Amino acid sequence: MIKALEGSQALAEAVALCRPQVIAAYPITPQTHIVENLAKLVANDKLQCEYVSVESEFSAASVALGAVAAGSRAYTASASQGILLMSEVLFNIAGMRIPLVMTCANRAVSAPLSIWNDQQDSMAVRDAGWIQLYCGDNQEAVDTTIQAYKIAEECELPVMVCVDGFTLTHTLEAIDIPSVEQVDLFLPPFQFSRTLTSQQPMSAGALVAPDIYSEARYSHHQALLKAAEVIERVDNEWQTATGRGYGGLVKVELNPDGETGLLVLGSATGTFYDAIVEQALDEVRLIRLRSFRPFPIAALKEACAGLKRLIVVERALSLGSGGIVTAELRAALAGSAAMPLIHSFAIGLGGRDIPISTVADLLARVEGATEPVAFEIFAIDSDKLSPEDQ
Repeated sequence: MIKALEGSQALAEAVALCRPQVIAAYPITPQTHIVENLAKLVANDKLQCEYVSVESEFSAASVALGAVAAGSRAYTASASQGILLMSEVLFNIAGMRIPLVMTCANRAVSAPLSIWNDQQDSMAVRDAGWIQLYCGDNQEAVDTTIQAYKIAEECELPVMVCVDGFTLTHTLEAIDIPSVEQVDLFLPPFQFSRTLTSQQPMSAGALVAPDIYSEARYSHHQALLKAAEVIERVDNEWQTATGRGYGGLVKVELNPDGETGLLVLGSATGTFYDAIVEQALDEVRLIRLRSFRPFPIAALKEACAGLKRLIVVERALSLGSGGIVTAELRAALAGSAAMPLIHSFAIGLGGRDIPISTVADLLARVEGATEPVAFEIFAIDSDKLSPEDQ
């Protein structure tokens, strides 16, 4: 059924359709509306679920971990400093192979304090061992949330669904909400193979000696790599069920033979798509990176084949290094027969607007370049910098 919904409300409805048995979350902008809407569903008896009000994000993640370990489907959500506060538990959830789904309503991190959108929070925990999927619009956020439960429970890995804060969470869109019957047919009831019970006691996340720790990390790494196939298959299954698919790991749009590529994550994809169409930039190949973890090396090589130049646009950076996605992409494509010239830019940090003219400005910036732009925060206003930084 198509409804006009705020992104957060639509996400709450998607989570409810997955029938979580436990929800634990602590409010933080811009994630709060999601769990507020879930709390209303529980209070109005429209969702049969244990809703746990906790005192911090650390507790929210801990409650969700325990709930899944005890055999319940669970959910949590957070953003920015909340993600950082729960980071210790995020590593534990992943290391214990707990199939939890959470929404990260992407927001900048402090300091300086910013409540607006970029993707520094989820990128900061990229090595925690979670699957990370980035959504381009609210329809995709709804569909990816439902897919995430199937992926998580099949792989026994946690999934972080990354949704740009405010840009998506607070935007009203016409969204096709799947029916209960569609979701029930797609997503089987949760059965955790390692459920903790008093009848069959066992330990999880226990101390291990050096002679087994490396093997544990190897197994976790392999599980993430193998998840790539599951992400693609589940997206195909969802497309069969609803008519909507998102390319699985990577999606190439517009001119698949274009020699100039633009690689983007999240909601900026829509802005870039419209810019390329409206300005008739027919030579541009738009590459949308949906799965950042696992990092889809083979799919990216295929998507980048034939490019002469590639502009990577990120909403975060590794301070003192540069573009996070760019560094991994350059490593992935190193040694390829026809590696494109890769230019790296960060844009839209701390919620700065990304006007539709950005694409043309980026293309002009790299026009005729024979050396790559190693990394640059785009459109810096030097008048706002102190003299020593100019």
